[in-house]
Amino acid sequence: MDTAQPNVLTDVENEEEIKTSEPAKAVLFNDEVHTFDEVISQIIKALKCDRTKAESLTWEVHNLGRAIVYTGDLARCLEITHVLEEIQLMTQVEI
Repeated sequence: MDTAQPNVLTDVENEEEIKTSEPAKAVLFNDEVHTFDEVISQIIKALKCDRTKAESLTWEVHNLGRAIVYTGDLARCLEITHVLEEIQLMTQVEI
């Protein structure tokens, strides 16, 4: 009878690989401080996107309380949230 234990280290390593291989998400939260124009301008600056995209994301934040403004590389998510936070917008990076 084989009573071999699962290789816990290997299982943890595989879980780590899965977590780090999934794209990160930059999330922007609604607040009652900033105007639509301030948020739109900062999204354009952070994402280097056009006004239509920034307006759409701003409305999503306003209506849903949050929006994922970028999905992809963790380093890029951190860059984007850093720019959004320049005017004290509330952000989060989800991994």
